[in-house]
Amino acid sequence: MSILIAEILGTMLLILLGNGVVANVVLKGTKGNNSGWIVITTGWALAVFVGVVVAGPHSGAHLNPAVTIALATAGKLSWSLVPEYIAGEMIGAMLGAFLVWLFYRDHFNATEDEGGKLACFSTGPAIKNTVSNLISEIIGTFVLVFVIFYLAGPSLDIIGGVDARAIIGLGSIGAVPVAFLVWVIGISLGGTTGYAINPARDLGPRIMHAILPVKGSSDWGYAWIPIVGPVIGCVIAALLYVALV
Repeated sequence: MSILIAEILGTMLLILLGNGVVANVVLKGTKGNNSGWIVITTGWALAVFVGVVVAGPHSGAHLNPAVTIALATAGKLSWSLVPEYIAGEMIGAMLGAFLVWLFYRDHFNATEDEGGKLACFSTGPAIKNTVSNLISEIIGTFVLVFVIFYLAGPSLDIIGGVDARAIIGLGSIGAVPVAFLVWVIGISLGGTTGYAINPARDLGPRIMHAILPVKGSSDWGYAWIPIVGPVIGCVIAALLYVALV
């Protein structure tokens, strides 16, 4: 169970269950059709819980390039490990998206709404406004990462060039607090862009949407926002945390 494998499995479960709840709510003919935003935000929170439980002891369960970049920016993770983490997160996100499509394939075929089908893979704005959408992703990711730093605690313990808390990462604080954090971000800040707050969570499934036989545009014109926004937000959070402690 290497860092790469742990991040693949953890992120795969995150996307399978997270995008799975979106599919259950959005797609035609499912048992959960039209069950609402609270169901979606709760499903995503619990999806984070599951991913952290599996990957936490082995990689720290970053499951998110924004978390990985923030830890490296704060000096808690060697930059040499960042590519391995992000590779695992991207592969896991793509695998999870494929499994969502496989699981709900009949319902994808029965659904005419192309936008709804894209929502089962990646995020999109409720109102298209580039500046506002970017700000939403920056603020949402800032809250995620900044609070994670304080949940994990300020002390450092370097082992072999890697901070021990970065290795344990989210698992060191327990999966439940992180699930609550993601839940409240979704409920409070998710209404504008769908709170990607995770470049891999959006980009990996969007790539799979383009590859798989799912009709409709993958909206590549918007795709940079849930990548750039979270990266900016996580760096701001890391720099502020370092300045304060």
